[in-house]
Amino acid sequence: MTTYENPVYPHNFPDPFVLKYCGEYWAYCTGPWPDGRIFGILHSRDLVTWQEVGGAMEPLPGSFPCYWAPEVMYENGRFYLYYSVGDEVNMHIRVATAVHPAGLFTDQGIRLTQEPFAIDAHVFIDDDGIRYLFYATDFLEHRRIGTGTVMDRMRSPFSLAGQPQPVTRARFDWQIFDPQRAEKGGVCWHTIEGSFVLKRKGIYYQMFSGGNWQNPSYGVGYALTRNLATTEEWQQMCDGEQVLPILRTLPGQVTGPGHNSVVRGPDNRQLFCVYHRWGNGSGRQMAIDPLDFAGERMLVMGPSHTPRRQPTPPTFADYFDGDRLDECWQVRGQWKVQDGAAVAFGDSGETAVLTYDVQNATFLAEVNLRAVAGLDGTYGLNLLSGETNVLRFHFGPKQDLVILIWQNGTAWTARPLTMPPGFDFTAYHLLRVEVNGRHVSVCLDDRRHFWQETLAQQPTKISLVAEQSVASFTGFALTSGWQDCFETAASPAELGWQSNNLAGWSTSEQQLQFAHPSGEGVLSKGPFLAAYELVVNARLVGRSQESRFGIAPLVTDANLGPLLLVETAGAGWRVSWQDGAMLRQFPLPAQFDPFVYQQFRLRKANGRLTVFWEQHHIGDLPVTTEPTRVALYGRTAAAFDMIRVTAVPPITDN
Repeated sequence: MTTYENPVYPHNFPDPFVLKYCGEYWAYCTGPWPDGRIFGILHSRDLVTWQEVGGAMEPLPGSFPCYWAPEVMYENGRFYLYYSVGDEVNMHIRVATAVHPAGLFTDQGIRLTQEPFAIDAHVFIDDDGIRYLFYATDFLEHRRIGTGTVMDRMRSPFSLAGQPQPVTRARFDWQIFDPQRAEKGGVCWHTIEGSFVLKRKGIYYQMFSGGNWQNPSYGVGYALTRNLATTEEWQQMCDGEQVLPILRTLPGQVTGPGHNSVVRGPDNRQLFCVYHRWGNGSGRQMAIDPLDFAGERMLVMGPSHTPRRQPTPPTFADYFDGDRLDECWQVRGQWKVQDGAAVAFGDSGETAVLTYDVQNATFLAEVNLRAVAGLDGTYGLNLLSGETNVLRFHFGPKQDLVILIWQNGTAWTARPLTMPPGFDFTAYHLLRVEVNGRHVSVCLDDRRHFWQETLAQQPTKISLVAEQSVASFTGFALTSGWQDCFETAASPAELGWQSNNLAGWSTSEQQLQFAHPSGEGVLSKGPFLAAYELVVNARLVGRSQESRFGIAPLVTDANLGPLLLVETAGAGWRVSWQDGAMLRQFPLPAQFDPFVYQQFRLRKANGRLTVFWEQHHIGDLPVTTEPTRVALYGRTAAAFDMIRVTAVPPITDN
């Protein structure tokens, strides 16, 4: 399958939440399941093809007709399911636990919230490990009466601080649920619910659903703050008039898209918004569409209702679900494939090593790992340049730490990293390693910037290792490509950008900037790939008539290749491209504003380049099938907020 079409699950599956665990997807929904349990579960490896698993838990004793909006969090070997229960008028939030994402979950007998009406629990874990519970509750004294959202700090997975702080309450007419809601005394009732929180470049984003699904104005909006401790409500970005909800009803095509979650796609780079939409007699059906950011704007490339490309798979993945190791691995020592994992027996006197040769100098790798036995030893991941280790990231259960050793210049540096209290080495933990030339960052359990450094040599291999221990590895995935968000103080050259003249180029304020009063500049970056997706966030700085920015998506050693240039076209803007003697021109929509960040999405595969401005298709062009790299162009003053290159399999464009 090379395309998918929403809904990806064409049956009733309300309020879908998707958890990614060990490289696989588990989806949970509101309400009863045909097996008599509650909260249906689906399973997938690609976000598109789903298999039914069963219900997540048994109903509670007593009379509770409503079981709403489950969300599942994994931590340290346990799965925590947060949900709302009650009779629709009186609702509260509870938690259940399990040792597997398929359940069965067991309710822990705890009422987390005290309000008469509390629904739609969402757990957000900040970079410092502190948890927060977002949920929806009623505000009867607010200027716009109705349901809004709050946030409370979690003391543990089973208790709250008890000091909920308003996050978003109704501000706009698009959030009206019923102008005369009879069961609420005939008041004009507003609704904001279904929180999901993301963090990017120090900004917190809360997505929420607003209004009534039966109204054309219904959809998903978002709010943001730079300070999670603020006592002020978050700034809502969609007023329903000048700025529409980022997911909304498309009359005659899509009805009532809402209550979303967000999860990384199979390539572990592209985010996907998972939401429900009303089907023709099939209830609320699960749909997915890519989610991204352009500057401070949040974007969802949907709601889609026609075929679109399947989520990009990783360049190489191994779920270890056969009876032997994939032929791509170089094996040393004793290994056994069992129960969906590669088990390394490094306690037998010889270090157990699995090595994968990386085809490109930039890649993102994820693996889940845990200790099984021999806790006096270590296990983890190595990066190699040729046959030389340049980085070792090893868990040491006996010392209760991670041992990090890397080569910087001609010297070796060692750093012990103490684990959080209660860290369970025998539970699976996610290790995420990003290699961008010689620059390496490592994240553990999704903690941002757990460690980052510049290595002496560029890694060309990645190894899974167990020394004097038995360790289990699963859900390995490697995606070729890179992403620059310019969050560090590194210069363009330090980030691997190349130019005959770096004058005018700099990184500051989390942007790549070009500033030269009367000049122009070009930066290029590899590696050379035969097929890839290129995503660029760009804007003009100032109001100079000479300012331009451009994208060169097909750079070779010999020349820059064609340049897609964003330029004025009368009262509007266009993308122009010199194709030999022919000037190709693609008009941009009237709402295009080059002075705020805009996102261009380009895909090179099978001799064709497809160009999008956000989700608007601009054009398709014939191009070379030879490996190429990418470049950016600036004239006078331009800025770039993010550039991402992801290798794609050419066959996906057939």
